Amino acid sequence: MPKMKTKSSAKKRFKLTGSGKIKRKHAFKSHILTKKSKKRKLKLTHAGLVHESDKANILQQLTLK
Repeated sequence: MPKMKTKSSAKKRFKLTGSGKIKRKHAFKSHILTKKSKKRKLKLTHAGLVHESDKANILQQLTLK
């Protein structure tokens, strides 16, 4: 049986932390930034964590489960 491949889109979007949580970037920060407030853009800059309900799905895409 061949090896399982990692989803390329998932490995580009998610990183694992040392404690096993999954780090992600916020959406809506790539273009059309002139109409967004400075406060909103600053909050979108910082990375967030994936919700527990989505964790299993992402780990499966990364073939780490």
